[in-house]
Amino acid sequence: MRRHSCALILLEVLLLGTGTLVGAQSVTPSLPMPAQQPQTPPAEQQVWSPQQLDNLVAPIALYPDPLLGQMLVASTYPLELVEASQWLRRNRNLNGRQLMDAAKQQPWDPSVQALVAIPDALAELNKDIGWTTELGDAFLAQQADVLNAVQQMRARAQANGNLHSTPQQIVSTEEQGGQQDIMIQPDDSQVIYVPYYDPSYVWGPPVYGYYPPFLYPGWGFGFGPGCDLGLYFNNWLGWGGWGWGPSWFGRSVFVNNFFFPRYGFHGGFGGGFGGRTVWVHDPAHRLGVSYGTPQVAAQFERASMASRTSFRAGAGSSVATARDANSSAGPRTERSVQQGYRNTMPQQAYQAPQQSGNTAPQQSGRVQQQYRAAPQTSAPRSSHSSGGGGGGHGGGGHR
Repeated sequence: MRRHSCALILLEVLLLGTGTLVGAQSVTPSLPMPAQQPQTPPAEQQVWSPQQLDNLVAPIALYPDPLLGQMLVASTYPLELVEASQWLRRNRNLNGRQLMDAAKQQPWDPSVQALVAIPDALAELNKDIGWTTELGDAFLAQQADVLNAVQQMRARAQANGNLHSTPQQIVSTEEQGGQQDIMIQPDDSQVIYVPYYDPSYVWGPPVYGYYPPFLYPGWGFGFGPGCDLGLYFNNWLGWGGWGWGPSWFGRSVFVNNFFFPRYGFHGGFGGGFGGRTVWVHDPAHRLGVSYGTPQVAAQFERASMASRTSFRAGAGSSVATARDANSSAGPRTERSVQQGYRNTMPQQAYQAPQQSGNTAPQQSGRVQQQYRAAPQTSAPRSSHSSGGGGGGHGGGGHR
């Protein structure tokens, strides 16, 4: 499917201008596209420490399990997430099944396509594409460690009284083989609520480093308006039939192969057409965005760069020129260990969201400037001690 040239050039400049998201490797136009088939995930290596992963997953650690699994998968395809966000803004006239049917015609991974039904979640992954890319890189390189970090953060939130069942979600604990994990499921079989919270309110100051420097809500914890998935999918079967989810005791993410043909999604999803299988990354949707560790790059880079050749075919030489102009920045894999959310301290203070005036970090035209800022880790800004969804954005009462 041919993509819009203007949008491609804009996305190329956005990502390549950072010098951190796309490597400087040259693209060989004749590179063949490998056959679509499941690939064995690379063996995990520890690049991110547990404390660094705690900070990295903090913005989404308290999301419901079906949405969390989908967002972790989608984070490995950052360029398609940017496309989907821009596409959604251009198609505000569509809604419900009409919107979802149109999204399924786009050349994105199904994890990205299905996010248009939950726009708050798609917006979260587009707050800072650098954070999203690093989240996806960590997930690819240390999948079990990332899921461990989510459980660690959930346990701490529960101990602080900031994670429990509400009218929007059911929080439960399950144990298997001596391992105890916290599950979060939507309370309604059709409606899902995206939580909004400030990590400093839920957990207090980070043990190490700093949380991603977003503009967090000032009320502590709340929920956005509910998203009724029955409006987007014909004959909706509830969350048990959703396409993605964490396999907590296996420390992996599964795909529900029944979901994709039933709701008209196309492509490969880890092999098989029935039951659940372990998710595997599809580099054809990576579109040449460099991987964060050499080990993962060795596994997927070739197919990813081949997909980029196809991606650029409809954009003309302007995209190639923009990329070549940034080739001196060096590949991201050489910079990742020292940058991003692994830094101990930022270089300047972050302006708290509740202040008047310009609340966003100042930028100089380069996306990575946002990484020089960190939110202030102060006492909770809400008078209530639990995250029961009272008050704040949406109040958790909209369906």
